[in-house]
Amino acid sequence: MSDTATARRTLIPGPDHPITVTPNAKRVVVSAGEKVIADTRSAVTLQEASYPAVQYIPRADADLAALERTDHHSWCPYKGEASYFSIPGIDRGENAIWTYEQPQEAVADIRDHLAFYPDRVTIEERDD
Repeated sequence: MSDTATARRTLIPGPDHPITVTPNAKRVVVSAGEKVIADTRSAVTLQEASYPAVQYIPRADADLAALERTDHHSWCPYKGEASYFSIPGIDRGENAIWTYEQPQEAVADIRDHLAFYPDRVTIEERDD
């Protein structure tokens, strides 16, 4: 199988690789330095197999003007093709955010959401 065919293989979550997407009842605030990049009460939590849970923030609740789309893309056989955004002006801000604009059906609830690398921004879950 060629690298391209391998990179684009599509898989469906199941018992050997479960994925769940559930609403997060908490307020989720994402900041880069002193600047709030996103603030929402509508995040969804994606739990994939044994990986750490990821908060997906609706684009409507993010400061898109603070982000720059990049040409970087990656492929997940369970979720689809990810596009990336950078946060200019911060350390390690390049490609710090990813989004699945046309996710696989099994994870359709992450469409129009953004996810952030937790080692590049601060992600807080709050009860308020």
